[in-house]
Amino acid sequence: FDKRRCQRLDLSGNARNCYLTGNPDSYRNFTGKGLRCLLDVPNTEVYRNAHHGSGRFCSQSSQPLGEKIPSLQISSVGQLPHRFPAWNIQIIRSFHTSPSLQAAPVPLFWIIVKPAQKLFAIILGRSIRKWWKALPPNKRELFKQSARKNKWKILLGVSSLGVVFVMFYFTHLEETPITGRPRLMVFGKEHFRELSQMEYDMWMDLFKSQMLPETDAGYQVVETIVGHLSESNKDIPQVSALKWVIHVVDEPAVNAFVLPNGQVFVFTGLLDAVSDIHQLSFILGHEIAHAVLEHAAEKASLVHFLDFLSLIFLTMIWAICPRDSLAVVGQWIQSKLQEFMFDRPYSRTLEAEADKVGLQFAAKACVDVRASSVFWQQMELAEAIEGQPKLPEWLSTHPSHENRAEHLDRLIPEALKIRESCNCPSLSGPDPRLIFRLNMKRLLELAEGREAPNSTKQDPSKPKLDFPHT
Repeated sequence: FDKRRCQRLDLSGNARNCYLTGNPDSYRNFTGKGLRCLLDVPNTEVYRNAHHGSGRFCSQSSQPLGEKIPSLQISSVGQLPHRFPAWNIQIIRSFHTSPSLQAAPVPLFWIIVKPAQKLFAIILGRSIRKWWKALPPNKRELFKQSARKNKWKILLGVSSLGVVFVMFYFTHLEETPITGRPRLMVFGKEHFRELSQMEYDMWMDLFKSQMLPETDAGYQVVETIVGHLSESNKDIPQVSALKWVIHVVDEPAVNAFVLPNGQVFVFTGLLDAVSDIHQLSFILGHEIAHAVLEHAAEKASLVHFLDFLSLIFLTMIWAICPRDSLAVVGQWIQSKLQEFMFDRPYSRTLEAEADKVGLQFAAKACVDVRASSVFWQQMELAEAIEGQPKLPEWLSTHPSHENRAEHLDRLIPEALKIRESCNCPSLSGPDPRLIFRLNMKRLLELAEGREAPNSTKQDPSKPKLDFPHT
């Protein structure tokens, strides 16, 4: 990062002692204090499923974010205020409709024909099996002898097909913006902009009666944060190229997502759940990173490539299996192997990349990046309190909360250097990660006290801890 002019920002809000965060449908009280924090920010699966750039510098925005948004501090009962002061901010909100008689985007076309492709592979494989069974024994033997005689020709044909796939893969590789990671891109971003417009129309039809007006304080909070993140990272072409349009949905689900065309959707459940503005900035930075890094087109490209390859295996399964029931089982096994060996690990890679780039976006905006790690620790704690089963990471499309927090902890020192290179104000107050750990110890102490309410003696082997009030 070049040490040029950048946004000066002093984001206060040191109160981050969040214990519990709830799920998209409900919030839970903990130790009778009604503490609310963000637990889960599930990402929409419509498209989903992003550090070393060159020439980046810190951008000077027109007005410090600290002057636009006051500190978001938890009240005495641990809740965020439901109404924020109003700001004098005007951003034109544009609504678009798809033009009539427009050709369907290429990704949409392949999504539509995908079932037909699988059906064709099944019919072809089944027909080959029936043809083979109908052959007399002598003709089968002659066919086997001919195959053994021409085995090198057959091997050459199969190898040629493999070379075609390899050439297709390497000729469609490109570098990911910002990170420089090589990736397969079959679909262009123009196609996905068209598809995202259709998706945008769908969401607007679904939530048209729940959209908050631009004068709403919650809307202005999101508007200001997104505007500040984009202004602070406008040196990145992919950020400045998109027009970020805010939509705040009056919905209790704790959710936020950004479409590839820059349409930002945030649910009020998220605004009621975050513990401070730093966590909200990191979450929005993460979602913006997905759009900037074009993860939607990348994931769809990989799925399309793997699905095309799987048609060959699907045909072989239905041709080799002696009965339809075994072929169905083989098809299910093949789909699960693809899902758990390629699709889900790749989704976890994209999530980790979005965390990394989103953290960089937040650092350049002078956000307290240390709050990002606390966010995922809160999620892990709340799931444990709610008794939710802890599934292995390989079963999920997202990294586990614990691994995600550890990953961010490793990235935070670099993010702090980015803040320093942008001449951001020094972070004041204690490290939110330390506060969280102290609060965890306090919770354990309270839990032990509830387990032995009649006990008046203190175990001399356990020294009494004196925690500072936060």
